[in-house]
Amino acid sequence: MWQAEHVRARLSALYPQCSVEIIGMTTRGDQILDRTLSKVGGKGLFVKELEVAMAEGRADLAVHSLKDVPMELPEGFALAAVLEREDPRDAFVSNDYASLDALPAGAVVGTSSLRRQSLIAARHPHLVIKPLRGNLDTRLGKLDRGDYAAIILAAAGLKRLGLPQRIRALLEPETSLPAAGQGAMAIEIAERGDGVDLMRLLAPLNHLPTFLAVTAERKVSKVFGGSCQVPLAAHATVDGEDMFLRAMVATPDGKRVASAEVRGPAADAERLGADVAELLRGQDAVEILAACLAEADAAGAAAGGQPAATAAAPAAPGDDAGGGRPGA
Repeated sequence: MWQAEHVRARLSALYPQCSVEIIGMTTRGDQILDRTLSKVGGKGLFVKELEVAMAEGRADLAVHSLKDVPMELPEGFALAAVLEREDPRDAFVSNDYASLDALPAGAVVGTSSLRRQSLIAARHPHLVIKPLRGNLDTRLGKLDRGDYAAIILAAAGLKRLGLPQRIRALLEPETSLPAAGQGAMAIEIAERGDGVDLMRLLAPLNHLPTFLAVTAERKVSKVFGGSCQVPLAAHATVDGEDMFLRAMVATPDGKRVASAEVRGPAADAERLGADVAELLRGQDAVEILAACLAEADAAGAAAGGQPAATAAAPAAPGDDAGGGRPGA
């Protein structure tokens, strides 16, 4: 709700003559709290109901955490603006320990992210990683009850809700590369037949450096299927006209990792994303991806679910990124 309130305040300041109403909705991603996203349908669980509301004319736009938005949007939908990115880093949260390095062997760390799981397992194989779902209060409550020695959360979420004091350490991208779009908010719209140009009205909210950075990140993710079933990280920084992009693909146990980085003109964000994806392919990323999908299929079969491979087959690096805003 904080994100929607923030966008409403920005729109009210830009267009004081307009009334902006928030329609609170609970998505399936908010409701399913006993399983990880990779096992129940992935990122689309957080946006589908909102897209239905827009398609039916009950809502004009939807505000999302960009890392939860699928790489491919349905026909007729587009991202109209990406707001200036907040802190993209992961946060280490614990009541008893100052950092991941301080945790003893066998300590339980909670995370719902395969990306975080693989990164922790690669650097700290002596730790036990267990799933963690629920809203922020629920996750912190589980930590406070002693279910976990530590949990890993998005720093931006804690800061937005006025809880920066819960952060014991911020994990720098060099050790915990963020997910594509992490720390950024996006506004999604649907095609309209009433002549209202929402893309133009929302353009002042679009932050170009953030938009270019997440375009590159999401391109990498899309090439490899954009699935929650694949531990993939991609993070770009923009300095003036230059971009530095890093990405990695790993198996959930952290034993096989492919990483790559490129520098280039920020205006070529999508090409840079494709270039990093090609470098990852040269480091056996496709084989790592296949291993991840095979593991997800086995888990899905055991639970009576659907196979994952068809939903996350790797795309060619030259494919369109999809879901992006056509201009800046």
